[in-house]
Amino acid sequence: MDYGNLISRAFGYTKEALWGEWGRWLLLVLLSLVQTFTLFLVPLYNGYIVRVLAGRRPAPEVDDWGRLFLDGWKLNIINLIYLIPVIVALAVFGGVAVLSAVAARGLDNPDVWASAVAAAVTGIAIAALVWIVISFVSLLAVVRFAHTGSLLQAFNIGAILSQISWIGWGAWIAAVVILILIGLVYTAATALITSLPVLGWIANLFIGVVYGIFRARYLAVAYESVPARG
Repeated sequence: MDYGNLISRAFGYTKEALWGEWGRWLLLVLLSLVQTFTLFLVPLYNGYIVRVLAGRRPAPEVDDWGRLFLDGWKLNIINLIYLIPVIVALAVFGGVAVLSAVAARGLDNPDVWASAVAAAVTGIAIAALVWIVISFVSLLAVVRFAHTGSLLQAFNIGAILSQISWIGWGAWIAAVVILILIGLVYTAATALITSLPVLGWIANLFIGVVYGIFRARYLAVAYESVPARG
């Protein structure tokens, strides 16, 4: 897999989708705000991301609001289900350990807080590791859903693993790791920009849409690098 070409194609698509398309860009910013403030109960922005994940070219318009809403909710459901193991790991290795430390030593024991913090950090680390492992499947799962239009296909593990094998496990893992690194750079950049009063917050809203479309297109191109399996 040519990762430089993968990034270039995703960036080019994002540029075509937003640069000069100021109305679309602004509308997507507004939809992302609505989605955030409604705690993803009105996931119209996610519905648009599904269209990008589906590989639609040129970049799709923001229309057919009913379909955006339904696809956004389907993406919510997929993401939530794949997060269940992460939540369980966090609860078991973090929450239970903290409660056990408190029960064994008592709240009035100053040493209990050190044990509780250590247990919580361990739980978070394990949950993060579980999340990374699951991401190798879940990221392809959402693209498969977008391409097939079937919610159930996001959980067709056999077909998903077959697709990854066809791409090549090493190639797919490297593609996901590169995407994670890009995400970390994006997070660091937005953290710096946020330090600018008011303007930083507004700029990050627009940059967030750029990253969202780039990420979705990156995954779509990686998925389409080989014929779909199953």
